[in-house]
Amino acid sequence: LRANANTFCKVCQMAKARVFNLVKRFSGYPTEDDFQLVEEKLKPLQDGEVLGKTLYLSVDPYMRIYVKNMPLGSPMIGGAVARIVESRNASFQKGDLVYSFSIGWRTAFVSDGKDLTKVTHLPPDVPESLALGTLGMPGHTAYFGLLDVCKPLKAGETVLVNGSAGAVGNVVGQIAKIKGCTVIGFAGSDPKVEYLKSIGFDHAFNYKTVDLHQTLTQVAPNGIDAFFDNVGGEFADTVLLHHMKTFGRVSICGCISQYNLKPASEAEVSKGIFDAQTQGPHLQGVILAKQLRVEGFLVQRFSDRNDEANTALAQWVQEGKLKWKEHVTEGFENMPKAFIGMLKGENIGKAVVKNTDV
Repeated sequence: LRANANTFCKVCQMAKARVFNLVKRFSGYPTEDDFQLVEEKLKPLQDGEVLGKTLYLSVDPYMRIYVKNMPLGSPMIGGAVARIVESRNASFQKGDLVYSFSIGWRTAFVSDGKDLTKVTHLPPDVPESLALGTLGMPGHTAYFGLLDVCKPLKAGETVLVNGSAGAVGNVVGQIAKIKGCTVIGFAGSDPKVEYLKSIGFDHAFNYKTVDLHQTLTQVAPNGIDAFFDNVGGEFADTVLLHHMKTFGRVSICGCISQYNLKPASEAEVSKGIFDAQTQGPHLQGVILAKQLRVEGFLVQRFSDRNDEANTALAQWVQEGKLKWKEHVTEGFENMPKAFIGMLKGENIGKAVVKNTDV
């Protein structure tokens, strides 16, 4: 045992990680200068700990907001899939595939295992990175945000989802089709629209080239039953004011149209303007008149039901009912570029970064 322990310690003493630290506050869209790539030596492995090597890292819209409370100089947050390469923790074996929200932007790590979850639900012949997308947090977000927040979802209803070609939106639309609904999707480019049509959306449009109000009037003249909102802003205002059915349900998942607004100036703050955007309409009247149910949610509240979502999503993938697509960036050094590109809508499907240091 002592010999094995010494071997473990030597392995960990030799292990190093590349890490991206946050060094500047974002103003508008992040820039590559907001991050600093450093190398750190990992601490020796102790009893109860594991050494993991990161395989794929996730870049997601929520990260743009969560960094506001991060101390400068600390590792950038984010989820990742990793392989356990050494273990002194009885709950993990060498070779285990794990996922964690708290790994952050790093190529390797030492952990006591409390923040790690074994990945055991992936079907055969799918990449490990799918645990970051359709069979991970974005898939769970789509599953619970549609089926729970927009319940009761019935066959024949009309479902609208914006940000449809992203990691969450495309899964929302496909689940709605599995449940027998008519699905309308909006995305930001013609290739994205073609992708949505290829995975079964009944209607798909480039919001940059069509009039939203006119388009919805034509394709959903009787209104929208369930609206899954990833965008917020003027898009959501238009839908709520003019296109929801009485007793419609609205699932507020994100507001990416507002994430990268520049902070207001002191003069604007003195006038009651806090985020450099124009004041939107007041929606309470239409919510009341149409008896809408509008609910924001964070996927963590459903964490006790992760197994339910994993089972359903994996089965649909195996049956060919749920298609998946990834936008893979090669090389850990390209983390900032991948993150910024995701926020600007350059990806179709889930944006991930492959760690080629492994």
